[in-house]
Amino acid sequence: MTEYDAILLAGFGGPEGQDDVIPFLRNVTRGRGIPENRLEAVAVHYRHFGGVSPINDQNRVLQIALQAELDARGIALPVIWGNRNWAPYLKDTISEAHDAGQDRLLAIATSAYSSYSGCRQYREDFAAALTDTNLEGVVHIDKVRQFFDHPGFVAPFVTGVQQGLADVAAQLPGIDLATEVEVLFSTHSIPMTDANKSGPPERGFGEGGAYAAQHMAVAQTVMKGHTTPWQLVYQSRSGPPTMPWLEPDINDAIALLPARGIRAVVIVPLGFVSDHMEVMWDLDNEAMESSEKHGIFAVRVPTPGVSHEFVSGLIDLVEERLNDTPNEERKSVTDLGPWYDVCRPGCCENVRFGFKPAVAGMVP
Repeated sequence: MTEYDAILLAGFGGPEGQDDVIPFLRNVTRGRGIPENRLEAVAVHYRHFGGVSPINDQNRVLQIALQAELDARGIALPVIWGNRNWAPYLKDTISEAHDAGQDRLLAIATSAYSSYSGCRQYREDFAAALTDTNLEGVVHIDKVRQFFDHPGFVAPFVTGVQQGLADVAAQLPGIDLATEVEVLFSTHSIPMTDANKSGPPERGFGEGGAYAAQHMAVAQTVMKGHTTPWQLVYQSRSGPPTMPWLEPDINDAIALLPARGIRAVVIVPLGFVSDHMEVMWDLDNEAMESSEKHGIFAVRVPTPGVSHEFVSGLIDLVEERLNDTPNEERKSVTDLGPWYDVCRPGCCENVRFGFKPAVAGMVP
């Protein structure tokens, strides 16, 4: 059994006012040489919503929900919260935890899948925070496994797709769900170089790496029992045109559907734990506009948010680590998992930056 002093909810962070938008985007893109005019273009998305990203409020609610579930199970651990790119910053949260005598932390990152930005970068930021606070060797941070195929994460999407198809049938009487509707599972696109490096090299996932394979496996699980066609699509690409990213883009995919006789789509934000800015802008705004443009009826499935299944599932992951639960007793709904507690050597390399110091995993 492993003892911890606190649960660290690790978030991406987001601006909470118009004056925060550009400084926040500079934090996100630091070291990548992104020009200011590109930041201004992305800032439009945030300014459309008053300069406020929903993500911080979502994490505040998630923090409360996680604490309530821990209390209900009799687990006497506080939930603390820190972000990678905006206040409360990880280094401040970790420093305050140390001052409170909380030196053994178990982190839950708000990202379900394996990739550089979804896992390893969190681990690098933990290491950087410990260095910045002179707490290396004093504060120890572990991390729960990637939870892409834990039933607590998957169940809300199963329910959402069932409801989405029912909504389509109600709004378009007589529509054939097997030939005239398509389910679009959408996730954040990433550079092909990063995708191909996602997951342990020895697993040999091939094109798209573990990142694409995990999404495909979850989508297949969600669609069990349905005859409606589906595909995995991507969104939120931000790199230069010369750099290959995962495709197809959701808007390009929608444009091709009418030629196949598709009259409606159910959009599933499979790569997101809550209604991030990418969900609100890229799906609720751009994808809906694309659907309308091409004469397609569209509904969007909810993210897990703070649903009981999701919150309970995250605390299941905590209990796995507290109790050293054997692998065969851990919950998983695909053949890919359950994933690793400790990231394997060479996992999720960023080929542009190379390996940086990271905690909660094997070296490098």
